[in-house]
Amino acid sequence: MDALDRQARTAGWLYLLLVIPGPFVLIYLPSKLIVRGDAAATAANLLAHETLFRFGMVADVAGSVFFVVLAFALYRLLSRVDPTRAAFMVALVVVSSAIACVNVLPNAAALALARGGESLTVLDQMQREALAMLFLRLHSIGNTVNETFWGGWLLPFGMLVYRSGFLPRFLGAWLVVNGAAYVALSGIGLLRPELSGKAFLFAQPLLFGELAIMLWLIIKGANQKPLTATV
Repeated sequence: MDALDRQARTAGWLYLLLVIPGPFVLIYLPSKLIVRGDAAATAANLLAHETLFRFGMVADVAGSVFFVVLAFALYRLLSRVDPTRAAFMVALVVVSSAIACVNVLPNAAALALARGGESLTVLDQMQREALAMLFLRLHSIGNTVNETFWGGWLLPFGMLVYRSGFLPRFLGAWLVVNGAAYVALSGIGLLRPELSGKAFLFAQPLLFGELAIMLWLIIKGANQKPLTATV
C-alpha cells in the first residue's frame, strides 16, 4: 500500500467516525425526546432520559472534533491538486465545527430549565418548560444554519476530487451536487420551514454523495498515478 492510498483509506475511516453519531444526534434523539406542541412532555422526557440527552451533547462535540481531523486528513490527500481550494475546504469545516460546538449550549440550557434549581425559582414550572422547548427549537435552527456549511465544504471537496485523477470524477460531481442540495435545504429551512420535510424527501438521493466517497476511500482507496490534466 503506497502513501497516497494509505492517506485515502485513513480519511475514509475518519469519515466513518464522523458519520456514525449523525443519525443518533439528528434523528433518534429528537424523535425520542421531543414531543411537538407539548413542552411539559418534552421536559419530562429530558429528565427521564437525562444521561441519553447528555450523551447527545457529547456526541455533538466529538463529531465536531472528528470533522476537523477529517478535514486535515483530506487536506493532506488533496492539497497536491489545488492547495488554495483545499485550504478553503478546511476553513469551511472549522467554521461549521465551531457553530456545532456553540449549538450545544441551547441544549444545555434546555436541560437546566427542565431540571429547575435555585437560580430558576423566579420562573414557574410551565414557564421553564416553555423556555426549555424554545431552546430546543433554537438548537434545531442552529442545525439548519449549519447545513449551509455542511454543504459549503463539499463544493471545494468535490472539485478537488473531480480534478484529482486518483479518485473517480463522478464522485466529485456527486459531492458538488450533494453540497448544493444541503445549501438549498438550509435556505428552505430558514425561509419556508413548513416545506423542509418535503424538500428533504426530494433531495435525499442527492445526499448520498458523502456516503459514496466515504465507502470508496475505505474500500478502494486512491489510484497511484499521475494527475489528469486540469482545466
